[in-house]
Amino acid sequence: MINLDYKNILFDLDGTLTDPKEGITNSVAHALNYFGIHVADRNDLCKFIGPPLTDSFAKYYGFDAKKSLKAIEVYREYFSVKGIFENRLYDGVITMLEKLSRMNRQLFIATSKPEKFAVQIAKHFDFYRFFKAVRGIPLDREGMTKGEVIAGVIREFSLDRAQTVMVGDRSYDIMGAAENGIDSIGVLYGYGDRDELEGANAGYIADSINQLTNYLEVK
Repeated sequence: MINLDYKNILFDLDGTLTDPKEGITNSVAHALNYFGIHVADRNDLCKFIGPPLTDSFAKYYGFDAKKSLKAIEVYREYFSVKGIFENRLYDGVITMLEKLSRMNRQLFIATSKPEKFAVQIAKHFDFYRFFKAVRGIPLDREGMTKGEVIAGVIREFSLDRAQTVMVGDRSYDIMGAAENGIDSIGVLYGYGDRDELEGANAGYIADSINQLTNYLEVK
């Protein structure tokens, strides 16, 4: 069994602690509808879960910077009122966080979601209490990378990189960890697949919340 003895654990939010599929895809569809783009199958919009929205609107719909910013503005009209709560915790997350807290691990959220929304979600679903800090992207810093969010947490709390790991479901999480000289664990129950995580050189890969818990819960 793999046991990874990290003192500081940074978690991604979407696709790692919660499944935000309904809220994010509904919000993206709302934004695309504004531009006359209608997507019949919401599953086609799951690719927006995880990466920064500016990247996704540009990559998948060819939006330039100005159009992407407008799309995000419209996206948030829906997300800030309704989409934010069209979300659910993955089974086993609270049990994992309780165990890690009892082990005196320092837990953080490092997300590409606006920090304001991440805090609201963590409080609404009652897992904010487990975290030393929830950090995301300021509303006026659109385009900030996951690596920059991670760097901010490390700097703010003077974390020892050798004792710190990033847990996430997308390549952005793994590459952001590498940029900051910390280890990473990719999870397969979210929205990235094995090829994506291995391609980004994830240090470890967990198939499930249970396996992730076993990795981190040093006996």
